Amino acid sequence: MAAAAAGVGGAAGHGPLAGVRVVELAGIGPGPFAAMLLGDLGADVVRIDRPGRPGGLKIDPAYDVANRNKRSVLLDLKSEHGRDAALGLVERADILIEGYRPGVAERLGLGPDPCLARNPALVYGRMTGWGQEGPLSGTAGHDIGYIAITGALGAIGAADGPPVVPANLLGDYAGGSLYLVIGVLAALQHARSGGTGQVVDAAIVDGTAHLTAVLHGMMAAGGWQDRRGSNLLDGGSPFYGTYETADGGYMAVGALEPAFYAEFIDLLGVAEQVPNRRDVHSWDRLRDVIAARFKERTREEWTAVFTGSDACVSPVLSLSEAPHHPQLAARDTFVDEAGITQPAPAPRFSATPGRVRGGPALPGADAAEVARDWGVPDVLPTPPGEGPSS
Repeated sequence: MAAAAAGVGGAAGHGPLAGVRVVELAGIGPGPFAAMLLGDLGADVVRIDRPGRPGGLKIDPAYDVANRNKRSVLLDLKSEHGRDAALGLVERADILIEGYRPGVAERLGLGPDPCLARNPALVYGRMTGWGQEGPLSGTAGHDIGYIAITGALGAIGAADGPPVVPANLLGDYAGGSLYLVIGVLAALQHARSGGTGQVVDAAIVDGTAHLTAVLHGMMAAGGWQDRRGSNLLDGGSPFYGTYETADGGYMAVGALEPAFYAEFIDLLGVAEQVPNRRDVHSWDRLRDVIAARFKERTREEWTAVFTGSDACVSPVLSLSEAPHHPQLAARDTFVDEAGITQPAPAPRFSATPGRVRGGPALPGADAAEVARDWGVPDVLPTPPGEGPSS
């Protein structure tokens, strides 16, 4: 794995977003990840942390990878000094990201109206689960609930079992963070092309629902059944799923196309035993034959059999195993930075590559640098005599 270079300052930015300034109001989950992605692409991200209320996951901030490629200042946004300092940053920013419940930013004096009044070209990115309006907008929620009401969760899992929770990858990060990043970059392009700033309302329920567009199209055409584990791509077919090996590991099979399937059953050694795969009524018997064969060897042995073939079979690796896979190692898909093995920035750019420029930003550690680089001295520690407000 390649070692990453250090240094996060604005002048040290690399990537296609070098020179873009981002203010992040500290939160948890998809907002910080979206800001991290912008930082990975070269933006100068300043995270505003709040005293006594550290953002991010409930882990040591030194290990919170979602805060890499950022700098942090500590401001009490309930105080006049903190609010004014935040607005000073906003005035110099291209993008702002906040992930509060609807109405919280407004109560802090940092909603879209005062921010856009100070900076008409600002792109104001809002990250929520339910959205800014609707009967659930003011209630608490998490990834599992957001993906549940969109139909996405109900589509994942075996036909005879409960829905399977895909960690918080599908809602928070795919339906949330990535759609927020797409939205703010599109709005930034609009602003820089002679338009004005605007608000980007990125709701996880909207983004996750959008991800199911192709499934809705297939369902309308009669090519997708509205129940999990019953379709070509959801584990319903015996040649697109996972199988246990002799040592308790698993292999992932995606032999959809006839040519790939033919190579798969040949290398598996069951070509003479399997029924015609076009006969869906024989899929259970086909699955049993494939499962029994995989149980005869270990994951490592089957990996050796299928490596380099077009059978579309891969070992199912754990998070700690993944960085050592030959394909990912060859591409430096993971890097080591600040003692943490972590995914490298993605996607890749031929002329303006992004990189990990430093470890996770520690709350308030970069106030002096940000004050200098952004010209906002108010982000330095609160002057003597002004304590935090209640």
